[in-house]
Amino acid sequence: MKLSIVIPAYNEADNLPLILKRFAEVIKRQDIEVVIVDNGSTDESAEVLSNLLPKYPFARSVRVEINQGYGYGILQGLKAAKGDYIGWTHADMQTDPQDVVKALDLIEAEGSPDNIMVKGDRQGRPLMDNFFTAGMGIFESLYLGKWMYEINAQPNIFSRKFIDTWKNPPHDFALDLYVFYMAKKQGLKIIRFPVEFPERLHGTSKWNTGLASKWKFIKRTIAFSVKMKRGGIS
Repeated sequence: MKLSIVIPAYNEADNLPLILKRFAEVIKRQDIEVVIVDNGSTDESAEVLSNLLPKYPFARSVRVEINQGYGYGILQGLKAAKGDYIGWTHADMQTDPQDVVKALDLIEAEGSPDNIMVKGDRQGRPLMDNFFTAGMGIFESLYLGKWMYEINAQPNIFSRKFIDTWKNPPHDFALDLYVFYMAKKQGLKIIRFPVEFPERLHGTSKWNTGLASKWKFIKRTIAFSVKMKRGGIS
């Protein structure tokens, strides 16, 4: 298996049929697998997956019984992944599955090295979200001493060997920051490419629900950054 892409899904029953259909349209090779993590969903996600997965031989699922965070779900999916390259992207169709194929093409164009990470660069976002993201990128770059922007952009794809270097990765949304920082710290070649980021088709964001949620995200991210810089996480 060349690539395993993990899709963390929490209460995404309406989007799961769409994302599987789209992956079926864009995957034109036999060495890509999609690992959908039912991350403690309380809606009909389990039933939807049970009905749909037999129709999509490239896809399988991992069930987390109790949601323990966005990052935790991704980590469980990565543990189950079989690919030489692994990573994750959104379940809400805000990142086109075609971007996963583009990312793999970029890796193969480089000769499929181990010391590489391919990461999206979101386009078409609302002005307020861009302002928030830019501010967090500037803070993290100055505080951690590594230039980082669009930290939470997806997909994220890298060699399986990279994950073996992680220690105590976070179980929440800070996982994107942790992995990006570790890639910078270890000197991986990071390739960014533009990805469109439209509005969700179904459901609502699980965290971005207004200014209060953004402030909570900022506080948690800063606390994690302090812990990481002080050596509590590496």
